[in-house]
Amino acid sequence: MLTNNLEELRKAAKHGYAIPAINTQGGNYDIIRAVCKAADELRSPIILAHYTSTGAYSGHDWFVNVAKWCADRVSVPVSIHLDHGDGFPICMEALRLGFTSVMIDGSTRPIPENAALTQSVVKVAQYFHVPVEAEVGELQRLENGVVQENKNIADPEQVREFLSLCSPDTLAIGIGNAHGYYKGKPDIKLDVLRRVREFTDIPLVLHGCTGMDEAVIREAISLGVAKINFGTEIRYKYVEHYQQALDNLDHQGHSWKLSQYASDALCEDIKDIIRLSGSEGKA
Repeated sequence: MLTNNLEELRKAAKHGYAIPAINTQGGNYDIIRAVCKAADELRSPIILAHYTSTGAYSGHDWFVNVAKWCADRVSVPVSIHLDHGDGFPICMEALRLGFTSVMIDGSTRPIPENAALTQSVVKVAQYFHVPVEAEVGELQRLENGVVQENKNIADPEQVREFLSLCSPDTLAIGIGNAHGYYKGKPDIKLDVLRRVREFTDIPLVLHGCTGMDEAVIREAISLGVAKINFGTEIRYKYVEHYQQALDNLDHQGHSWKLSQYASDALCEDIKDIIRLSGSEGKA
């Protein structure tokens, strides 16, 4: 069932678990089906996430319609989320299209500019009863598994300043995390989350979870992270399963047989993420 995820995220933060947000590759039906199926079978709330870059292929409206169709066919809370919206216009488009959660990412800007942009989105999103995620500390993008240096570790005092200037519903904080596969063990600064928790109880968000040590993810959840994002692992696993189907399945050229095989296999991977988040049985 399609929902607004704010109350679910607040409940998760209060009770020490997180809700997975899975990147759906622009509204790929096989992936969305797998996510909803896994969530329904494990009785977990779930978030279907959408990047603007992948929407350039399929269309943002395509994602919304496929996500809504799938969400209506399960009995657990499913929200549809714009991830890393990079400006006011795309967030407004998402609200018009029916997203039930949006992220405005002003993390490349100075704190006052980031806060002003965030608040401009919050003011409009409130009329749609849609929660807004913001970010402090620009998330690194890994190129071939390498980040030159961790520049995205947020200063807790800057987080405090940011929250004094705007009122997002959830907040992603840079702690040395990155998109993509990590090369070696990432240096994740959980102390930043501990210090932030001293002055706010806002639900926190952890990006870049693919390849991160599971013990680190679990500790981050214990420190108030209520939403964990997975993208890289999902897209690679999906392609891997599809290739297995091509190689081993008597598909006779039926693309739906390939899709069903890949989707069912991916469903099991997503169940592992749900178990890691602690959200199994919380719907």
